[in-house]
Amino acid sequence: MTGSGDAELLARAALTRVLEPGDAHGGRWLREFGAVRLMRLLTDPGAEPDTPTGVGPERLAGYRRRAALADPERDLAEAAEAGGRFVHPGSTQWPTQLDDLGDERPVGLWLRGRPNLRTWALRSVSVVGARACTPYGAHMAQTLAAGLAERGWVVVSGAAFGIDGAAHRGALASGGATVAVLACGVDVAYPRGHAGLLGRIAAQGLILGELPPGSHPTPSRFVLRNRVIAALTRGTVVVEAAHRSGSLVTARRAQRLGRHTMGVPGPATSGLSAGVHELLRGEAVVVTDAAEVVELVGAMGELAPERRGPVLARDLLDPDTVRVLEALPAGRPVGVAELALASGTGADEVIGRLYELHSLGFVERQGDGWQLSRQTAGGGTQTGAARRGGR
Repeated sequence: MTGSGDAELLARAALTRVLEPGDAHGGRWLREFGAVRLMRLLTDPGAEPDTPTGVGPERLAGYRRRAALADPERDLAEAAEAGGRFVHPGSTQWPTQLDDLGDERPVGLWLRGRPNLRTWALRSVSVVGARACTPYGAHMAQTLAAGLAERGWVVVSGAAFGIDGAAHRGALASGGATVAVLACGVDVAYPRGHAGLLGRIAAQGLILGELPPGSHPTPSRFVLRNRVIAALTRGTVVVEAAHRSGSLVTARRAQRLGRHTMGVPGPATSGLSAGVHELLRGEAVVVTDAAEVVELVGAMGELAPERRGPVLARDLLDPDTVRVLEALPAGRPVGVAELALASGTGADEVIGRLYELHSLGFVERQGDGWQLSRQTAGGGTQTGAARRGGR
């Protein structure tokens, strides 16, 4: 006797043969009828008084032809033989953030790999971008992914050439976690040039997709795959993308879902960064390394280090001492009285500040006068007086 859980599993596995990814009509039917009853409506229409609505008779007939050919037990067996499995809404490994997609939520997901998808997705970031990326883009994607993996974050991407592949490799090289979201069956190596990479991801991470074993990608499936990447993760980083890049679809979907959207800036003259810069003019946030990404998507207190230039010796001086130092002209010694007038300080205080500066190597004594040391006058401490004297 088949239990209700087994019936739900079989019905949803069968529906991945019937419904295309992101099919909102099918999603509405699932919500209204449930998976088991929907399959019965499609395969045995005379057994139920209801009929799925919202599509024409020809399209409904197409659904029914697909449903009649579906063999979920065979698909589940083929998936298991390839080291795969099937998870669906309501099962323990289902990542509930995908429910934010509403009627476009996946019917279920086919997986290859051992980790628990629900657990991994809770701390995940997608890194996406151009297929025909530049060396700069590949370097940034790999470095970002490696940094995220080292901090315990799961790197999610689409296993395509270019930025996607660089992101997966960066995570793998760091011994970290990575997930590839495919627009085909998880047993299909696409692109073929990434067969080895996909094998490494399956061994060390996870491969997932909405389509059953043996399914091949189409252009529309690539676009619809991006909604899963956007919904699954805490945020999306776009490294390089032209104006019409599919990566921008992922980023904009992430924005609509309330996820963090980030971009890595590139040269202003690069067409491959034009789409990223367009995002950055809107709601996206500039990021340049993994620490800045984690500051956005992580827990409270996971802050990126403060960024500043090198600390110069002059930065450590007392403000009153700096005022005396800046009053010294470049190229000639001055007396205490002149320096006191220039700095707006009393003569006794000027003398005390000068001796302090002398001990630190900023000034030299010349008879009764004082002048900047050679190092200070040469710009080593970047004093205001030295800069003014160079004009």
